[in-house]
Amino acid sequence: MIYDELGVPRIINAYGTNTRLSGGLMAPEVLAAMTQAARATIEMHHLQAAASREISKATGAEAGIVTSGASAAVLLGAAACMARLDPGAMNRLPDTRGMPDEFITIRSQRNMYDRALRVAGGRIIEIGIPDRVSGPGVRDAAPWEIADAITDRTAAVYYLAGAQSEPPLPDVVRVARERHIPVLVDAAAQLPPTENLKRFIAEGADLVCYSGGKALGGPQSSGILAGRRDLVSSALAQMLDLDMPEAEFIAPAEFAPLAQMRGLPYHGIGRSCKIGKEEIIGLIVALRRFVADDPMQRSAHWQARLEAVLLAAGHPPNLRLVPDGAKPGLPILEWRLLDAATAQAADARLRAHRPAIHLDSGRIGQGLLAINPIAFDDSDAATLGAAIRAVSVHLGSREPL
Repeated sequence: MIYDELGVPRIINAYGTNTRLSGGLMAPEVLAAMTQAARATIEMHHLQAAASREISKATGAEAGIVTSGASAAVLLGAAACMARLDPGAMNRLPDTRGMPDEFITIRSQRNMYDRALRVAGGRIIEIGIPDRVSGPGVRDAAPWEIADAITDRTAAVYYLAGAQSEPPLPDVVRVARERHIPVLVDAAAQLPPTENLKRFIAEGADLVCYSGGKALGGPQSSGILAGRRDLVSSALAQMLDLDMPEAEFIAPAEFAPLAQMRGLPYHGIGRSCKIGKEEIIGLIVALRRFVADDPMQRSAHWQARLEAVLLAAGHPPNLRLVPDGAKPGLPILEWRLLDAATAQAADARLRAHRPAIHLDSGRIGQGLLAINPIAFDDSDAATLGAAIRAVSVHLGSREPL
């Protein structure tokens, strides 16, 4: 394997499809399609038009493009909400003088990835109080607070989709539409379930961002921006290489609003978010595959993988198969240890294993580790289970009763 040749140690990724651990594994048909794509050349806006047709079919959106990850989709979506179809404004970004540049964001939904809004030139305007999340109370944010925050400087409402997100997206959309303000939804990790591909557009979102390298099973450096045709067209114009005579550029029908522009922008704020033909093709094939898959069969496959881990681990009583509360259809293994210190010791021993094993340590402070089945192979299950069993033996009485 090339990693061995380069001296890069392989790991077993039971954490999930996070970027730090290089994401997940792609299906053979996705890899085969990417290889085919690498052996021919095309015009990129024509390929993005084909991707738009596939994304529209899968999401119900008017248009869509493939981006270099969900963060790039947020950046491009933000740029589109600020510059719209004005090439002069596109050229000025991230200088936002003379254009709306504020993104209303619910305080409890702030996250490290919303930096993409600021990279594009946007300013984040926080509303609400996160007492419901932080613990001292039950309040979060209400639709009237969004309405109060809208001014002539508002570019969009940024909404982080999640099982616990408040207010509900339809309520946010209603308030934003009354003031003709778009809603940009970050749904990067909201798959599965498959229904979420269409849910946010159906609930009125103007733009939705998805990761392509997580449960979709596409290239790690891919994402989707789907939504209104005019906004998606603006995002595309700010990512494409447009170093060409203006008269030679003919906008595909999928991005017809580009024909309304008085000229072409220079390389836009999203030019460094370049996506290759191989990733676009890989994402298209992965998206088709994800939509066509039976969700119950996909869930059953993941469960069988975890049951193989359980078997190899010897079915310890503190290792339980449970549903992921945030993602319907995704089973996980919860490993409940005595306390945080014991969980930290177990996690450290697994990372010292060869190959190193990474579990989901998001709740390690509660004495919990989790095994996510998406990003490791069936062939890794026995090694993973045996390692857990060995660590359990080493911990001995430090497991919970």
